[in-house]
Amino acid sequence: MSLARLNEPAPEFEANSTHGRIKLSDYRGKWVVLFSHPADFTPVCSTEFVQFARRAPEFEQRNVQLIGLSVDGVQAHIAWMKDIEDLAGVKVNFPVIADLDMKVSNLYGMIQPGASTTATVRTVFFIDDKGILRAMIYYPMNVGRNISEILRVIDALQTADKHGVSTPADWTPGSEVVVPPPASLDAVESKEEAAAKGYTYHKWYLRTKSV
Repeated sequence: MSLARLNEPAPEFEANSTHGRIKLSDYRGKWVVLFSHPADFTPVCSTEFVQFARRAPEFEQRNVQLIGLSVDGVQAHIAWMKDIEDLAGVKVNFPVIADLDMKVSNLYGMIQPGASTTATVRTVFFIDDKGILRAMIYYPMNVGRNISEILRVIDALQTADKHGVSTPADWTPGSEVVVPPPASLDAVESKEEAAAKGYTYHKWYLRTKSV
């Protein structure tokens, strides 16, 4: 059973990787996107790694450390990273964990028996700079991830933290955010009161603003 739960400390791990021995706590002070893939030298995974590598600077701008994982060994990872460089002309500069004993995979619920008992499905774990697990996404093996959506989730979480707000459906940076709803009847505002605060009034429980 996975020990990874939202809004709780992300399970600590120590593992071998393409960057040597790493621990999750090594990256405290940075956000972490930990993502798993089913296997090295596979087509969908290769397209994902190409895109993660190409867009790595966008993650760096957001103070995010990428960490990949599969149950393949370090040497297989290294060979695959070199193959990806030959394929697409991009270098994978972030660590990829070699989880041969499946300790990290089981800790984070990356092994889903309905899909495979030996390979990790496509998971994404969003861990904040204090080590708290803030979001997670699971994909089946035959559906590649959207890197723009992963960046959007990071932007939404960081914006919500900075401004004490929420983000609505289909939110993207620059769009209005959701103001917390009133906690009591006395706190309910009129349209005029909301406008005076710079809010866009939709309903008493739904007000938005720019940040």
